[in-house]
Amino acid sequence: MKKYSGFVIVLLLWFANVKGTTILSDATGIKLLGKDLWVLKSSKEMTFEEVKASNDFQKNMQDVPNLGISSTSVWLRFTLANESNIQNALLHIAYPILDEVELYLPEPDGSYNKVLMGEILEFKKRRYQHPDYIFNLDLPKNESRTYYLRIKSAEHLILPISVSSATMLWEGLSKENSISGIFLGAVVIMFLYNLFIFFSVQDRSYIYYVIYVASVGLTQLGIKGFTFQYLWPNNPAFEVKSVILFGCISGIAALLFTQKFLHTKQNARRSHIVLYVIMFLLSIAFVVTCFGLEQFGFQLMQITTSIFAISILVVSYIVMKNGYRPGRFVFSSWSILLAGAIIFALKDYGVLPYNTFTSYSMQAASIIEMALLSFGLADRINILKKEKEASQAEALAIAKENERIIREQNVVLEEKVKERTVELEASNEELNTTLDDLKQAQIQLVESEKMASLGQLTAGIAHEINNPINFVTSNVAPLQRDVNILIDAISTMENLSMSGITVEEKQKQIEDYKEEIDYDYLKIEISHLLKGINEGASRTAEIVKGLRVFSRLDEDDLKIADIHEGIESTLVIANNLLNGIKVTKAYAELPKIECYPGKLNQVFLNIISNATHAIIARLGEGAGEGELKITTRSDSESIYIHISDNGTGMDENTSRKIFEPFFTTKNVGEGTGLGMSIAYNTIKKHNGHIRVDSLLGQGTEFIIDLPIMNKISET
Repeated sequence: MKKYSGFVIVLLLWFANVKGTTILSDATGIKLLGKDLWVLKSSKEMTFEEVKASNDFQKNMQDVPNLGISSTSVWLRFTLANESNIQNALLHIAYPILDEVELYLPEPDGSYNKVLMGEILEFKKRRYQHPDYIFNLDLPKNESRTYYLRIKSAEHLILPISVSSATMLWEGLSKENSISGIFLGAVVIMFLYNLFIFFSVQDRSYIYYVIYVASVGLTQLGIKGFTFQYLWPNNPAFEVKSVILFGCISGIAALLFTQKFLHTKQNARRSHIVLYVIMFLLSIAFVVTCFGLEQFGFQLMQITTSIFAISILVVSYIVMKNGYRPGRFVFSSWSILLAGAIIFALKDYGVLPYNTFTSYSMQAASIIEMALLSFGLADRINILKKEKEASQAEALAIAKENERIIREQNVVLEEKVKERTVELEASNEELNTTLDDLKQAQIQLVESEKMASLGQLTAGIAHEINNPINFVTSNVAPLQRDVNILIDAISTMENLSMSGITVEEKQKQIEDYKEEIDYDYLKIEISHLLKGINEGASRTAEIVKGLRVFSRLDEDDLKIADIHEGIESTLVIANNLLNGIKVTKAYAELPKIECYPGKLNQVFLNIISNATHAIIARLGEGAGEGELKITTRSDSESIYIHISDNGTGMDENTSRKIFEPFFTTKNVGEGTGLGMSIAYNTIKKHNGHIRVDSLLGQGTEFIIDLPIMNKISET
């Protein structure tokens, strides 16, 4: 047997080569299977039985198969013969962004078991926790078996497939992980450094660049599968889209950065518009990918990315030729990135060998590109500094010239002043006499007005302050009642918790008890009562403040507030005034606005209070036929509040005076005349408008419009 064993082995090797079998020997190392693969493509999905019976497999002639983009699954077939001492041969597919990777493992009885991996499954379901796809081949020594692989992906199908021992595979992957770690460290440093500078200088170029660095880093790490492993391992639905989405974001951020950094609107106007068109196409790719059209989104992103890479080179070259120095940094950085992309692509198409340099050329080029752009941003600070110094020098020269002109004009003006002084001295004595007379008359008028205003204030202030105080005290009793109910509820819960009945029975009794005391409404009522007490106290303080100069109210905090909440809280406060009056509300969906909520609530309360008095004056108390209607609406810039009543209404003369300080139609002691004046000044303070429409005997409507977002006046 020993005599003929060498001959038998040679014969087996020859037979294996004839049949397309890959021989694993101890000297093989890591064996690329590219040229030993048979590929089957079909326009429709095929079953495994159909694939086994098919004669349409084509021999692959590339070390790393580049199968393009396919909407259906691609099948691969290969045969392995184990003539080595490897106990556990591993199949390694070094392309993490595959949606589905399914290996069909042959059994001795001729049947096949299948193992499914891919981005469609959670990461933890993989046997080996690595971004690449690693399968046990279960190939005993001195045996030959045929395997089938089913591959499906929305992205480009590039399949570096190899077979090796576990030791050699993990050693190689460890080196590759170290390279990816270096790339990640560079990205993090660039991100944090430029983010810090952005917070220091507040230049939008930096935030665009920071977004670009982050999205490029996530894209490159996503291609290597690390984002799926560490960031969202339980979200395969997002993983399928992530590389495309981050690729689109990085493209848009790069275009925005280029526009801002190179001032393309001034330095390359036509190219500036082209960049917007490319951004629009990337946005479409982003949106369609979000809606599940990953393959179309990938193809559109790939085409658009190629266009925008060339466009940025052209734009930066134009700007550089026009003498704007930042163009040099953009042109050189994108040239390097494009070179890295070309090397990476030539590797995929088999022009260049598949090795560490070609596999990581894109990441290395990205690091160099990001570093050069960071240098460009730093250089831009120096440019801005020089421009600022030149501007200051120019401003100083202008100031000196203006000073000279002013001195010359002062000489001329002094001569004219002397001439006019002679004329003015002649009439000065007569004017002084007239001025003294006017001052005396003015003092008498002011004193008369003060006494009249003071009389109106004294008569009405007691009533104005008494209303909110009465409302606060009226809320105490129901609040005490509700608190007592809650105390009883706590006691009941304690008794139930100490009882020996089952948990289910306890829960049932608790739910019955909550329904008995109407627990949900009780919470709402307590909240409203507490809010009403607070509003009543606040309103009392606001009335006292309102007695100061009307155009100068003390400032509260400026907040983003919901107007409907303010109206509702005001209705709670004014509830005692609304007895027998129907309140109709027609609220539209309103955005929150920037305002002083407390001051607006005072406006609503003043209008509602006047409306109730007008309704009662026309219909009588308890008539039950009065109606107060509150309607809201909005447009892109403002919100509008309509508050109308069917009260006595006003004639034209009264409507004109309604917002004047101390003007009132009420009897002495019933009002101060400050309410609508305060309302007018409050709305004016918000840069809004308030107007009144009224017909005598039919009712009154107040219309308030307030800007949604606006810098509120400080006066």
